Amino acid sequence: MRMAMRIRSNFVFDIFWEALMAELYNSAAPKKAANLSINSDLLRKTRELNINLSATLERALKEELSKREAAQWVEDNRAAIKSYNDFVEQHGCFGDEFREF
Repeated sequence: MRMAMRIRSNFVFDIFWEALMAELYNSAAPKKAANLSINSDLLRKTRELNINLSATLERALKEELSKREAAQWVEDNRAAIKSYNDFVEQHGCFGDEFREF
């Protein structure tokens, strides 16, 4: 029985997650003031706990940007991933004859 190594979209997403996180934006760029609207009770509670709003927002935006860019990468490369998976399904993976598992 041949066990071919297929690429799964979520696997690709996981592989590129960290790389995307590291190169999403210029972290040395200067800060810029922004006006935001936020739930007043949420703001009060975060201030009571001395939560740094700017740092928290930057982390959340970085994570969201990373997820969306990774999803976009998978979408942009969906045809190539399918083509590779079809090839592996038909011909197997390089080195299958040497695999011992």
